[in-house]
Amino acid sequence: MAFPKKKLQGLVAATITPMTENGEINFSVIGQYVDYLVKEQGVKNIFVNGTTGEGLSLSVSERRQVAEEWVTKGKDKLDQVIIHVGALSLKESQELAQHAAEIGADGIAVIAPFFLKPWTKDILINFLKEVAAAAPALPFYYYHIPALTGVKIRAEELLDGILDKIPTFQGLKFSDTDLLDFGQCVDQNRQQQFAFLFGVDEQLLSALVMGATGAVGSFVSRDLSTLLSN
Repeated sequence: MAFPKKKLQGLVAATITPMTENGEINFSVIGQYVDYLVKEQGVKNIFVNGTTGEGLSLSVSERRQVAEEWVTKGKDKLDQVIIHVGALSLKESQELAQHAAEIGADGIAVIAPFFLKPWTKDILINFLKEVAAAAPALPFYYYHIPALTGVKIRAEELLDGILDKIPTFQGLKFSDTDLLDFGQCVDQNRQQQFAFLFGVDEQLLSALVMGATGAVGSFVSRDLSTLLSN
């Protein structure tokens, strides 16, 4: 498994997807966006097509194009480009995961499917395992965001024995306000050297005290009005 030289940690920008007034993706902005993050914010890791990027509101074709543009424009500038490939359809998630590997992304992340929801840990793990297997050389991250998915399986429960099922698993994007669950994730998995990335900006300081190794948030992407108006 070809994992990145650096562990995913520190600030990770959850990127927006720039749009034109007609609702088309404004690909011309992404190169400027990369330079803004690197030069103005000092951020070199990004999380693409997630909640902030409205990935689930885009078509599969649009998601592929956005991912390609970020990888291309971020080459030799960004350290890690993580592509969110979660979808309601297992086949679509697998297609997006395979595509991420083909274009040279540094990792993939997946939320739980949220229409016909997995109701047990094993069912959720089986879904994640099938997606991870589509990109066996890429680090895999679980995107835990129960407020949007409605999947209430605790992250601490999910992580128990996860490497036995998903050997490419490298960490967790925890976007929930349950700090007890987050703290137990950290305490019970210290030896695994997982990336514990916190996703609720307002609680980041508390999460850092509890052992978060980084943050995936929109706070480093908000001051873009000048960039996007050009």
